[in-house]
Amino acid sequence: MEKPWLKNYEPQVPPTIEYPDRPLHTNLEETARKYPDATATILMNAKMTYGQLNERVDRFAAALQQLGVKKGDRVAIYTANCPQFIISYYGALKAGAIVVTFNPLYAAREVEHQLKDSGAETMVVMSGFYPILKQVRANTPLKHAIVTNIKEYFPPLIKLLFTLAKEKKGGHRQDISGDANTYWFQDLLDKAPAKPKPVEVKPSDTACFLYTGGTTGVPKGAELTHSNLMANCVACRHWMHDIQETKEVVLTALPLYHSYGMTTCMNLAVYSAAAMLLIPNPRDYADIMKNINKHHPTLFPGVPTQYVAFNNFPGIEKYDVSSIRACMSGASGLPVQVQKRFQELTGARLVEGYGLSEASPVTHANPVYGDNRIGTIGLPWPDTEAKIVDLETGEKELGVGEIGELIIRGPQVMKGYWNMPEETAIALRKGWLYTGDIAKMDEDGYFQIVDRKKDMIIAGGFNIYPRDVEEVLYEHPKVMEAVVAGIPDPYRGETVKAYIILKEGQTATEEEIIAFCKDKIAKYKVPTAVEFRTELPKTIVGKILRRMLVAEEVKKMEAEKGK
Repeated sequence: MEKPWLKNYEPQVPPTIEYPDRPLHTNLEETARKYPDATATILMNAKMTYGQLNERVDRFAAALQQLGVKKGDRVAIYTANCPQFIISYYGALKAGAIVVTFNPLYAAREVEHQLKDSGAETMVVMSGFYPILKQVRANTPLKHAIVTNIKEYFPPLIKLLFTLAKEKKGGHRQDISGDANTYWFQDLLDKAPAKPKPVEVKPSDTACFLYTGGTTGVPKGAELTHSNLMANCVACRHWMHDIQETKEVVLTALPLYHSYGMTTCMNLAVYSAAAMLLIPNPRDYADIMKNINKHHPTLFPGVPTQYVAFNNFPGIEKYDVSSIRACMSGASGLPVQVQKRFQELTGARLVEGYGLSEASPVTHANPVYGDNRIGTIGLPWPDTEAKIVDLETGEKELGVGEIGELIIRGPQVMKGYWNMPEETAIALRKGWLYTGDIAKMDEDGYFQIVDRKKDMIIAGGFNIYPRDVEEVLYEHPKVMEAVVAGIPDPYRGETVKAYIILKEGQTATEEEIIAFCKDKIAKYKVPTAVEFRTELPKTIVGKILRRMLVAEEVKKMEAEKGK
């Protein structure tokens, strides 16, 4: 197929790449061999080298083998961003296991469902989440729980203060003594052999189940192979072509359980011998700013809500943010005003990209230093094909500028959904991944997401894409964050409602916001209602949950009817 995007690649980026023909965990072995003294992780100012990380990964793999974990078994990880996540992830892969990551915000019901669905028999769980696991453990196939505490890799003084504070509250160390087949992470490491028994792992073997779609229905486990994850990690390194081994610090404020943080923070850093500056709570913006100021990260993969918070952080001018050189934004559309303001504050390049868990996740991005077309998701990555097809059948390829569904083919695309053949058949057709996103492509091969198929608002017969309205709202000088959703309307079917968080110290009225929009977009797109809020419902990654806003409206309407 014709690939008009290739002519806009930066000269340093190849159209096709020769990917290492080996499993993902060998990247860590290679980096540790070449740079054993290079910093691998930074948490609360405590540093771990690649040599130390690799040694702990070996021990963890050996510990899993002692527990009876065999090739193809599932090992669940239910922790925040910390060194233990990375040790568990690479150790499980080295033992030949399949990693199943868990969202730290999961409630007991969600933990139970995912353990049952994945068949995981071993879980690494942070002590703060262990009570949730205990509630459901008996209903799941789980055999072994490995409990870890965030403080285990803190610096000695902070670790001591943390311990004393916990003891004062009566919660120094979670009591697991009476729980069968339950172990402390560090105890297992200390007792394990220095090296695991060799396991033959092929690039085509499954490496991870990444659960996706939980905000829109039953979560599905995207089955990603070692070669899927390797291809995306290596392509990321080529796209960000000026990365220097051992010289980069990646601000790891994206949750590692999510495909975006897993690839652009962890796997990229390990492959590139970069330091991971770990942020346990991605919404703790004060912690993020302190870490930027102290440790001078060079790369900051993030989501729009993080850049919004950065831009509006009180006293931002007091922080040294000049080290940040390049940032890739994903997970949801990056508003133009947010992008421009971030670049003014830092001098960095912030480019919008695109991906989904089913594609490991990245498929598109704007050139980091080349022609960055604001408002687009940029160009398909090396070895990645993309096209727009009609919304009705998904079979007719559309031309330049025509709006349809974005479909993708490439080495990063998943095997399918675990144990869900019908869902797999809908998402994967003749080698193409159907994304569910509505998009268009220009004559130069730049793609633009118009919106999610399911987020499109149909009001009075008109198709309204929320992003069109949100871009206008972000132009308002008083608006910090904004989202629009289609809410039920007896006359129009749906109508547009805006939910807004104002900048600190600002006030505005519904009429003012509506009048502002009237001057900038077609009448049928203008919000008919505006609600001012102090917070918006979000996933841990930072995606705003329109579905929850709509559900709230429906509940209100039903309550009104019942009066």
